[in-house]
Amino acid sequence: MTTTPSHSSRITRVPAPEGIGPAPHYSHVVWGTGRFVAVSGQCALDERGGVVGEGDPAAQARQVFENLRRCLAAAGATFDDVVKLTYFVTDIAHLPAVREAREAVIPQDRLPASSAVQVSALFRPELLVEVEAFAVVAEETV
Repeated sequence: MTTTPSHSSRITRVPAPEGIGPAPHYSHVVWGTGRFVAVSGQCALDERGGVVGEGDPAAQARQVFENLRRCLAAAGATFDDVVKLTYFVTDIAHLPAVREAREAVIPQDRLPASSAVQVSALFRPELLVEVEAFAVVAEETV
């Protein structure tokens, strides 16, 4: 169990509780103190609504995490404050690209809880990846 202060709250991460196998890409349990922030699933869309990286899961994943960064910032949060990520991919083979994009913004010692779900399609056929985030920030942050 590790407790790390984010820029605005205390977040505790338990990579593997007793009796649970290790998880190399996420923490099994995460909790924090402060204000809860929910970020709707973000896709690889630019500011005009155009698809970024059509057919390229790595490019889409990078755009998704950039969109998440912007949404978190609107709530006074950063990736350090994220306690849960949910990945939706149209092919489970896209997960390595999603993990690589996540690793570029979230260090290994601050991994949130996460779930990955393969779906038959997202809301536009060109989209391959969607990620939603939940964060905890200090009450006075905004």
